[in-house]
Amino acid sequence: MHLGVIGLGRMGQIVVDRVLEAGHDVVAFDLEPEAVATAADAGAEPADSVPDLADELGEEKRIWLMVPAGEAVDATLEELEPHLDGDDVVVDGGNSYFEDSVRRAEACSAAYLDCGTSGGPAGAELGFSLMVGGPEWAYEELEPAFDAVATGPDGHERMGPAGSGHYVKMVHNGVEYALMQAYGEGFELLHEGRYDLDLESVASVWNNGAVIRSWLLELCEEAFREEGTDLGDVADRIEGGSTGTWTVQEALEQEVPLPLIYTSLAERFGSRADDGRFSRRLASRLRYGFGRHEVPRR
Repeated sequence: MHLGVIGLGRMGQIVVDRVLEAGHDVVAFDLEPEAVATAADAGAEPADSVPDLADELGEEKRIWLMVPAGEAVDATLEELEPHLDGDDVVVDGGNSYFEDSVRRAEACSAAYLDCGTSGGPAGAELGFSLMVGGPEWAYEELEPAFDAVATGPDGHERMGPAGSGHYVKMVHNGVEYALMQAYGEGFELLHEGRYDLDLESVASVWNNGAVIRSWLLELCEEAFREEGTDLGDVADRIEGGSTGTWTVQEALEQEVPLPLIYTSLAERFGSRADDGRFSRRLASRLRYGFGRHEVPRR
């Protein structure tokens, strides 16, 4: 496969590296020349611009976008549009709002695949979980790339028509919010409760056979090991919130009650006012664990 990758941040570079490791060819472009140089050092063919990338791909273009959700996606598609036709495929691997993906799929000359991506920077080694929406033929065309970028054939699946991939990823993130909140509250009670506990040891024991073991719990263990049981100077402020907000808005429209996800979103917004909640501090540190997001410090 000859794949074009536009957007070479942390996640985009991982896409490039994993596709190259699987034996495919990559043409890479980013607005930052240093990022293009890094991709070229890994074995990708550098492109000077979006049109240059499209030209290098030839007649049947297979293009993976890993640019920030929102205006950057629309701007990239606008620049690509004169170079696309119905035989081409464009993948949006960012965290786009699903209704934006539906709109883009309808407007794009190429087949448009919205690809929800989970796994964070850890995907560099393990591969991602990919939730894909869009035409079935286009999904099948990109399966070699999905196999390479995901954990393997079991790490990706077509969810349904346009928008469904980012819709599933949106709900995934809502669930993630609630799980982080549950771990945060449990460890807060242990921290403030009647015993002087080593929370790294608690997390370690729970991670070995307990019903609530998970990767997030492994990241709790990592947080306590690296920051200490009291989480050191990690601040009581949890960033993010857009995908959780989308999930709650959709639940309101569909009249589906999501009390846990709603409460976890409210806690995230509430953390913007400093009141020292331990659960929020742990949730903030967990965001670093899975996504290497910056940890606010006190």
